[in-house]
Amino acid sequence: MSARGETIAWAVQRASAAVLAVAVTVHLFTLVGAVRGGLTGHEIVARLSGDAGWLAFYATFAAAAAVHAGLGVRGLVREALPAPLARPAGLAAGIAFALVTLWMGFRAALALFGASAL
Repeated sequence: MSARGETIAWAVQRASAAVLAVAVTVHLFTLVGAVRGGLTGHEIVARLSGDAGWLAFYATFAAAAAVHAGLGVRGLVREALPAPLARPAGLAAGIAFALVTLWMGFRAALALFGASAL
């Protein structure tokens, strides 16, 4: 990848980290507040079910996690393998990891929303 491409990948990973920081904070504060308020897991899920706002939130959370993790795996594989294999294997591993993470995250968000899982 060119220097420009590497810079873009770096910026995208940092942007996804910023989205994740906000999403994790919202998620944890919401759960802690709900549990301290006396709600059970079942009651929390029941309240979130069918709410398009929470679906959008968790879909965004899943997308940010997939992008961030995919780029991270890409970098790890590229550092671990010898030069001729590093770039293609890193790209393939990063894309595969991102797609699996995205699929699992969207599936979880849809299940929470109440739609049929994939």
